[in-house]
Amino acid sequence: MIYTNRYESPLGNILLACDSEGLTGLWFIEGSRYAMRGLSKDAVPRETEFFDQAREWLDIYFSGRDPGFLPKIHLTGSPFRIRVGELLCEIPFGQTVTYGWIADRIAKERGKEHMSARAVGGAVGHNPISILVPCHRVVGADGSLTGYAGGLKRKIALLTLEGIDLRKFSPA
Repeated sequence: MIYTNRYESPLGNILLACDSEGLTGLWFIEGSRYAMRGLSKDAVPRETEFFDQAREWLDIYFSGRDPGFLPKIHLTGSPFRIRVGELLCEIPFGQTVTYGWIADRIAKERGKEHMSARAVGGAVGHNPISILVPCHRVVGADGSLTGYAGGLKRKIALLTLEGIDLRKFSPA
């Protein structure tokens, strides 16, 4: 069973989703590409401990501080998308990496010389657990702020909230 709930953030209303294993979705309701993609029409609004954890995390995060913990999440999808999600979770608060950095990590893990940064970009762009799985911390190798399904303005706001100096980046 999939459950849903809402969270009112400073950047817009958020829909949360979870199953019995953890949080499976966090989407800005308005103005997001892929919002609620894959969410079952049978999802039931309900309170759960996973939503309580997510709300606590989001309250701390939106106050401009590193929450220091990650609510229980349940990454789903192909093994490749799950691995990209795991690597996203390793990006520290207030730091960024490139799509190429993630591609290089996966290539090394798989014993390959090269992995497509474009394939990584597709997985990052379809991340269903926005903010908690910090896809907003991934930037282009040329310093461009690309690839945030929640929109460029939100990506800039999230990076600014984390204290990242945006002068070194350019809009996509």
